[in-house]
Amino acid sequence: MRIERLFPTLVYRAPLRMRGSAALNARLLRECQQLRADDGAGRRWSARHYPSYGSAHRMQRLSPTFAALARALDRHVVRFARTLQFDLDSRTLAMTDCWVNIMGRGAVHGPHLHPLSTISGVYYVAVPAGAAGLKFEDPRLERFMAAPPRTRNARRANRPWITIPARTGQLVLFESWLRHEVPISRAARERVSISFNYSWF
Repeated sequence: MRIERLFPTLVYRAPLRMRGSAALNARLLRECQQLRADDGAGRRWSARHYPSYGSAHRMQRLSPTFAALARALDRHVVRFARTLQFDLDSRTLAMTDCWVNIMGRGAVHGPHLHPLSTISGVYYVAVPAGAAGLKFEDPRLERFMAAPPRTRNARRANRPWITIPARTGQLVLFESWLRHEVPISRAARERVSISFNYSWF
């Protein structure tokens, strides 16, 4: 008998791991907090449309600190693209969007994906104990039709949802079509993260 694993869904996790990453993380945290304090229009927009603070979406072009983060992320995205066996000889995979998310207690980001992007991800700047992780949905879920529920101890590869814990200094990369969400935050302190998209031009 032979069982083959077909059509895997890959998610990349790693610490940022670069020289000066702790100092970069401290600068990012200060800048994220200052950005929210200075960005009245962003706070008003977030209050109407978003359950937490979300910044302008091209921070890598507006801030040298975010540009440094983008350079560090580039190396990880190249590794992930190789694992996915993308043929990138004819065009460039480059960061198009980069924005700040600051989530307080009770904040939630509902299920969504990132259209028109190739690889998306998040870098965790500050994560308090008990903060929600990143929850991924099996992309085949809507096709399961008459499938029975999974056993309580089912392997991760067979579960319909998987939550990757959020950890300060860690990044998570995934293909942009993969639906994901951030469950409700029950942590007393704020969860600060930077989300981003890479597109294939």
